[in-house]
Amino acid sequence: MKAHLVQSSVPVTLVAGGPVGRRDLALALRRAPCLVAADGGADRALAAGRVPDAVIGDLDSISAEARDRLGDRLHRVAEQDSTDFDKALRNIDAPFILALGVAGARIDHGLAVMNALVRHDGPPCFLIGPEDVVFHATSVRLRMKPGDRLSLFPMARVTGRSDGLRWPVDGLDFAPDGRVGTSNEVSDRDVGLDFDGPGMLVMLPRARLDAAISSSAR
Repeated sequence: MKAHLVQSSVPVTLVAGGPVGRRDLALALRRAPCLVAADGGADRALAAGRVPDAVIGDLDSISAEARDRLGDRLHRVAEQDSTDFDKALRNIDAPFILALGVAGARIDHGLAVMNALVRHDGPPCFLIGPEDVVFHATSVRLRMKPGDRLSLFPMARVTGRSDGLRWPVDGLDFAPDGRVGTSNEVSDRDVGLDFDGPGMLVMLPRARLDAAISSSAR
C-alpha cells in the first residue's frame, strides 16, 4: 500500500499558487481544517495569515522566506512529469480535499488541474473557484435548488443519464472535441447523474459547495 506524505483523519484544504483570499481560505478551513500547500501555495497561505501543516511539490516556486519558516513541513517530490497540484493530490489521504488557488489566469495551469482531477483515484477533490465548484464524478446524487446552473464538461468520451435537469443528458455522447454540457438547469431538488465511465467534470454554483461535499465525500 502506498504511503502518503499527508495522512489526515479530517478533510484537507489544499492551497495552490493562484490567487487565494482570506475569506475563501476561511470558508474552506471551516469544512477542511488540515491545511496543505502545493509548492508556492505556501506563500499564499502565509500571506492570508495561515501556516500550512505540510507543503508538497518540487519546491521551485516557494519563496526563500517561506522555505526557512516552514522547515521540516516541506516535502519535496523531485520528478518533473507532473504539476505541483498533481504531486500534492497524489500524496494526500483524507476524507476529502477542497482545493483553492487553482483557478488562476493561466489557461495551461487550469487545464493541467482539470487533467489531474479526472485521473485522480484518491479521496474526492472539489475545486473552489470565484463562481464555481468543480469535481469529477461517475455517479452522484445532489440536493440542489430548482433554477441552479449545472454544467458538464467531458475530459474523455463518456455517455450518461440524468434526473432532475431541465435538459436531460440520457443517451448523449459527450467528448472534449464534441458535445459538452454548458449551463444546464436544475429542475428538481433531487438531481442524479450517472456516466458509463470516468472523465466527466461537474460544475455547480459555488453556493452549492456543501451539496457537492455531502453527495460525494467518503
